[in-house]
Amino acid sequence: MKAVVCPYCGFGCRLLVDEKTMKVKPYPGEPNRGKLCPKGLHSTEFVRSGGRLRRPLKRVGSAMVPVSWGVAIEEISNKLLEIRELYGADAVAFLASSKISNEENYLVQKIARLFGTNNIDNCARLCHEASVHALKLAVGTGAQTNPYEDLEAFNAILIWGYNPAETHPVVMDYILRAKRNGAKIIVVDVRETRTMAFADYKLVIRPGTDITLANAIANVIIREELYDEDFVRSRTDGFSEVRMGVMKYTPEYAEKVTGVSAETIQEVARTFARAGSGALMWGMGLTQHVSGVENVLAVINLALLLGYIGERGGLYPMRGQNNVQGAAYMGALSEFLPGYIPLTDERFRKRVASLWGVEDLPTERGLYLTELWDAIERGDVRALYIVGENPAVSEADFIHVRKALRKLDLLVVQDLFMTRTARYAHYVLPASAFCEKSGSYMNSERRIQWSHRVCEPYGDSKPDWKILMMLGKALGLPGFDYSSIEEITAEYFRLFPELEERSVEELKNSDGIFLPRKRLHTWEFATPDGKARLIAVEQIEPWERPDKEYPLVLTTVRKISHYNTGEMTLRSSSLVRLMGEPKALINEKDAKKLGINDGDWVEIETRRGKIRMRAKVGGVPEGVIAVPFHFKANKLTSPALNKAGTPEFKFSACRVKRFG
Repeated sequence: MKAVVCPYCGFGCRLLVDEKTMKVKPYPGEPNRGKLCPKGLHSTEFVRSGGRLRRPLKRVGSAMVPVSWGVAIEEISNKLLEIRELYGADAVAFLASSKISNEENYLVQKIARLFGTNNIDNCARLCHEASVHALKLAVGTGAQTNPYEDLEAFNAILIWGYNPAETHPVVMDYILRAKRNGAKIIVVDVRETRTMAFADYKLVIRPGTDITLANAIANVIIREELYDEDFVRSRTDGFSEVRMGVMKYTPEYAEKVTGVSAETIQEVARTFARAGSGALMWGMGLTQHVSGVENVLAVINLALLLGYIGERGGLYPMRGQNNVQGAAYMGALSEFLPGYIPLTDERFRKRVASLWGVEDLPTERGLYLTELWDAIERGDVRALYIVGENPAVSEADFIHVRKALRKLDLLVVQDLFMTRTARYAHYVLPASAFCEKSGSYMNSERRIQWSHRVCEPYGDSKPDWKILMMLGKALGLPGFDYSSIEEITAEYFRLFPELEERSVEELKNSDGIFLPRKRLHTWEFATPDGKARLIAVEQIEPWERPDKEYPLVLTTVRKISHYNTGEMTLRSSSLVRLMGEPKALINEKDAKKLGINDGDWVEIETRRGKIRMRAKVGGVPEGVIAVPFHFKANKLTSPALNKAGTPEFKFSACRVKRFG
């Protein structure tokens, strides 16, 4: 059996896959320690399912016809060069993928920048880019600070806007081990989640009031002098501003805003502060708001006030996809080079350019993924090359996205299936699945792991790195004559001082290599003066509020047996059976008021459109509707962006009625 990295969530489980039967067993080592969730257990089913792309396709009129690889790559490269000649390099944009390897993401951003544009992004923009921005402001590094294993040793774990029991089931093993060791588990969310079943404190808040709650907890910690005075004085700046900023956020005030009792807020603040060590874990319930960056800063303040950093605590922005951390770290972001190094860092930029055989690289920030669609509508972007992403379903207000895709002079989609996005393409290139190729991946804790090839590519599909190498050569870019995936690994290793002395063979024969190290900020922070920043933030209202016309709040949720836009999980018969029919959750009082019974068909409408699905009565507070985002929910969601370019998926004003 061969060890591969699971293609689903960002926890980074490794699987042992039988080369003949494709059956899966859990890897006994780190990080999953012999555990798997349902998605991991059935992860190979989609690989041999119907619908895999076998050959390159070209649009001729309304039909897609097969062409050879040579013809496809030649025509695509010629069109890209023609568009650059007519409109400039920034008329072209590239989307990398959270599902392809580090090496492949590295090549996508290398192609973009050598082509002459920083219009390179990935779906990190839709999930944790707010975390990256907040973490860089506060502690200097935009990534998770500690390994999973540290969770077992902390005395408290505060889980905010995040439901690991469904989204990262294997991490629950670490959390429950901590609980058995005496740790207090505190969960904050807008509904009662599966994770709350294991919590000592369950705080169900009104959507969009996270900053008020976090500031109220900080108010108690400061007012009652529960903060770590030595840590705050020696290792942080900004305490006076935060102390003044949270003064008005008393528990009594926060109770009126959030719906959580003042007594509970005080008890949680005291419990978390007196624990002596603690982790802060959060998900998209914090980041997918117009206040996403500020939401994350508000909870980071709690960790910094208490000195919960290094050996005594950690910051855990839990990543949703198996290589979204790797895509970001490899530089597939419009404002960062590899390693989250800003484009304006001339010394590092010149180092990258030298490695690639050119004098310099473009310095202007490229378009965020979420800014692309308006740029296409304006005619600023004429060509889009997409690797392994499905924005026609995953983007907020996706009707707008689909209109933009139709306007492109050239759309190339490189993927496993004829996705909803691929239907708009001029060329579709068949890529190989995760177990049909080798490469490295980086999980949420920054652990780089090697994934081995188990079987041959399907049909005439090719590993993404081989397709990208062909494209780079056809575009006339330097340095695209790799003979193996390992050569690309060695090249990106040379960009990071921590990896320069490490070998690819060492990576292949280990449980992974942490980049830059296992724990961050143990002695100093990655800021110019080595100190963290406590940053005062105020409550920010959602972009749109419920009113008489749209009186309810729509939020989106994940399901344990399903994944993103469904292209993989909906082709797994085992997961489809486990998932069952998707349903919209509605509160009992709201259902009674609207004449809705459990199992009824309902129509949910926002200012952007309407969808229909069955209702499940219960599971959410009054005034809230929760819909699984894996299907068609993003027809409804708000396109309003926060400072990091992430849409407000978690808060849209809506109305609901019984249908049929």
